[in-house]
Amino acid sequence: MVPGGNRGWLLRLVIAFGFAQAAVSMARPAVSYRALALGADERAVGVIAGVYALLPLFAAVPLGRRTDHGRCAPLLPAGVVLIAGGCALSGDAGSLWTMALWSGVMGLGHLCFVIGAQSLVARQSAPHEQDRNFGHFTIGASLGQLIGPIAAGALIGGPDMAGSSALALVVAGAGAAVAFTSLWRIEHPGTAKSRARQGARVPVAGILRARGVPAGILISLSVLSATDVLTAYLPVVGEHRGISPAVIGVLLSLRAAATIACRLVLTPLLRLLGRTVLLTVTCLLAALLCAGVALPVPVWALALMLVALGFCLGVGQPLSMTTVVQAAPDEARSTALALRLTGNRLGQVAAPAAAGLIAGVAGVAAPFVMLGALLLLSSGVALRSPSTGATGATDAAGATDAAGATGATGATGAAGRAAGPRSPEIGQDVPDRAGDSRPCRESKG
Repeated sequence: MVPGGNRGWLLRLVIAFGFAQAAVSMARPAVSYRALALGADERAVGVIAGVYALLPLFAAVPLGRRTDHGRCAPLLPAGVVLIAGGCALSGDAGSLWTMALWSGVMGLGHLCFVIGAQSLVARQSAPHEQDRNFGHFTIGASLGQLIGPIAAGALIGGPDMAGSSALALVVAGAGAAVAFTSLWRIEHPGTAKSRARQGARVPVAGILRARGVPAGILISLSVLSATDVLTAYLPVVGEHRGISPAVIGVLLSLRAAATIACRLVLTPLLRLLGRTVLLTVTCLLAALLCAGVALPVPVWALALMLVALGFCLGVGQPLSMTTVVQAAPDEARSTALALRLTGNRLGQVAAPAAAGLIAGVAGVAAPFVMLGALLLLSSGVALRSPSTGATGATDAAGATDAAGATGATGATGAAGRAAGPRSPEIGQDVPDRAGDSRPCRESKG
């Protein structure tokens, strides 16, 4: 099966990722509430949130190396097992140390799933389909982020905060296990063999020197750090402002719903503005909105800010994936994606820990000002980063209206459309198309 053929695998991957991400998004605020019920202060909540990313920080590159020369699919069920086990065992933990440990296991499982899934999308998508397919893939994450906090808010509350948060964690583990039902025949068998025949490993330094890779990593780190700290610390803000867990869950889900809406209209936005302008403007607006969360505004104003923030944060992840894949050498695409995830996890370790320290000194709203500064830096990096030929101006010259009308979320190149028929919706079968399966490269000049 050549890239760009039957896309039923993508539908199944989106479904599986939706369940896995919903479990994680339900577990993260539940862990914070359970830690608070067990006597944790703001610093301890920040440390526990940081441990979630600590184990993945060291495992990402080795897993990426393995995937570059082997199959992607085995990482998916392994990740589901670790996510489900980490969630359920966090609910049974009786101390802050054991909660931190199982939170790390949950993070390792999420890393395994995401490396396998992102490598699968990069490997089984035609070059001109990568923006769109990565956009569809991240919709699975956004759906999980929409459902998870609502479910957590519905279960957590009442006088027994420790018991209700433990129940939410066990339910999250059971929800993660549902992802197994969508993982059948998800990888095309001939793809891994062709990858195994490739040459020597590309050094990590060589990947990081590729033009566009560092910018993609920093933008992704900033956007994910904002999402992660928002998920972990909005419950703390709610506790200080007297906002109930159910309302906090709705607020977090509104943010996720706005992210989904952004990815549904990503194609026309790319045609209108281009990659560089779109990344720059959304990072700048997200910086201002993150700082605005620190203000003591009414709940309705906070909801409006989170909706706008979610829309702006929806751009960075799919576009940074495509930027890194297209900039990296063909034989090191999974390693490049793993380096991007390493940057993400570094941000997930440093940002909550820094947020905990800042919150302990300057108050619980101060971490959002820190996130605003980080996103402002990313806006400057996005402005200076090179444009890619797969999106932006080339899309405006030759893109059709079908992608925007059907909710396709990635920008597809004019050259790809000229070479073949329009791409189908998720799950629709089309005859295999011959063609070069390597990703388009950025201009090195």
